[in-house]
Amino acid sequence: MKKDDLNAKLELSKEDMKQYGYTIIDHIVAHFETQDTKKPVAIATREEMDSLLTESIPNQPTPANEVLEFVMEQVIPQSTIVSHPKSYSFVPGPSNYISAMADTIATGFNIFSGGWAASPGAAELEILTMNWLLDIFGFGTKLGGGIFTSGGSMANLTALVTARRIKCGDDFSKAVIYLSDQAHSSNIKAIKVIGFKKSQIRIIPTDLEFKISLNKLKNAIAKDRLQGLEPFCMIASAGTTNTGTVDPLDEIAKICKDENLWFHIDGAYGGAAILANNGKEILKGIEKADSLTVDPHKWFFQPYEMGCLLVKNHNWLSGTFSEKPEYLRDVEGNESEINFYDHGIQLTRRFRALKFYMSLKTFGLDSFKKAIQYNIELAEQTEDILRKSPKWEIISPATLAVINYRYHPIDQKLSEKEIDIINQKISEKIINSGEALLVTTVLLGQVVLRMCLINPRTTIQHIKETITQCEVFGDEILSQKSDI
Repeated sequence: MKKDDLNAKLELSKEDMKQYGYTIIDHIVAHFETQDTKKPVAIATREEMDSLLTESIPNQPTPANEVLEFVMEQVIPQSTIVSHPKSYSFVPGPSNYISAMADTIATGFNIFSGGWAASPGAAELEILTMNWLLDIFGFGTKLGGGIFTSGGSMANLTALVTARRIKCGDDFSKAVIYLSDQAHSSNIKAIKVIGFKKSQIRIIPTDLEFKISLNKLKNAIAKDRLQGLEPFCMIASAGTTNTGTVDPLDEIAKICKDENLWFHIDGAYGGAAILANNGKEILKGIEKADSLTVDPHKWFFQPYEMGCLLVKNHNWLSGTFSEKPEYLRDVEGNESEINFYDHGIQLTRRFRALKFYMSLKTFGLDSFKKAIQYNIELAEQTEDILRKSPKWEIISPATLAVINYRYHPIDQKLSEKEIDIINQKISEKIINSGEALLVTTVLLGQVVLRMCLINPRTTIQHIKETITQCEVFGDEILSQKSDI
């Protein structure tokens, strides 16, 4: 190919753009329409993927439709369908079509959502949707503020950097931070990233309901003060990933107030449950946090990436992250014109607020409430089914749409080690079958199967089919007990 034939402007004709775009939309619509009929699990080794996808850097052009066809046939099918009704593990990503299209708009127009001067519309929409969340969680919009992030990990990191500045200043060598043994790993990662040593982290044990032990928390704080250390932050969980458990937020808030600790709540998973019928009672005390992480790309049904940090005072964020380099001096604006690059780590930011805004406006908050309530009741129905079977044992009951259980027939004398092996093999078999994504976790030293049921399109029939299939696998493994 001659150099003159290269597309140095990186452009397509109007008709080619339309045709290409319509083809992509057709693929996305087909995905939403047919995903339930597919197997949700994608399994491949690195060697298999290397043989399928590895190639030299392409110096010469390839027809756009040919590249698209390759991606749709070879890349997309090699991804687990996290929005599938039988994707039960980790935290599923149900998503919705309106938000997917909103992301397309945000990307297509390549909107920079860092500063007011670059996009007043994007900034205002982030302020608006942030205010909606501040209202939902009782933070108030007069002083309250926040920022949309890539996910809960970045939201937790942003919160802890803010807490460290306000409570510790420049010297945090004696500072101590507290969290439970059920807290999400992103919190530990964030604590390490911002420079705390292992000796400054206190992992507080939980009780039999997987809630943090208040007595042990108080003891740890008192011991640290006696040793001349400086307790500065407590991280509570509002819906742990393992069990959906909510720590006693009201009581922890009182401890934090009495001890002058920053109170951060990681509600990345369970915060959305505040929209359920008794959600405000379950999450009582959440409004007393100094900072709160929620993840719209979890139980608010948004596509990845969309986390969120809320704080009681927006000045805490700007005071922590605002920088005034010379190249931004002409776009600072006034105090009411928020530059979100001053509220967090990212300078370059995509327009995340658009998908949340458009989906809430389109479906209405009441639809979200109904979906979340449905999920909670679905997990409770699942618990009823399991309890009525002689083959299953509940380890952690349905809590905020999460349930943990294990195969343990009451008529079989099995050791704990044997039960663990059987349940691990059940998970392996059902994943290898591709029929469902169902993995294990460990609770109270036991290997258990865990379902996270936040997909509003998952039905009780899907659950029954999976439980029946697991029973078949369990019976097969048990019949070959000599191999355990």
